[in-house]
Amino acid sequence: MQNPDEIPRKVTGIRHLFAAQRYSASGARRLWQEAAFRHECLAMLASLVFFAIIGASVARFLILIGVFLIVVALEALNTAIEEIIDRISPEFSATGRHAKDLGSFAVFCGLLAWGILMLDTTVRVIVG
Repeated sequence: MQNPDEIPRKVTGIRHLFAAQRYSASGARRLWQEAAFRHECLAMLASLVFFAIIGASVARFLILIGVFLIVVALEALNTAIEEIIDRISPEFSATGRHAKDLGSFAVFCGLLAWGILMLDTTVRVIVG
């Protein structure tokens, strides 16, 4: 097994595509360790079920999936920021706290967009 702190050697060509997939899968496994991400996945399942119950359009389902993917990307970046800050500055620093707070705010904005989509879709489908 490879040491996680070992610098991987650079690969090119078709091997790069396979390496990139491995890196992405590793990132997804790491993100799954975050309770917030697991909660977002449950919320996505609930949102899909809710959209199905109210009869949302295919376009709305696609928008929901897009918003969810943006939230996942923001959550991954926020986790990356937290990992880096914890590694380079394990002691308290105002700069580190600001970086973490900004990452958290980015996720919050994505979740707010998700909530707005849920509300707008509900109003459009139920109220007409």
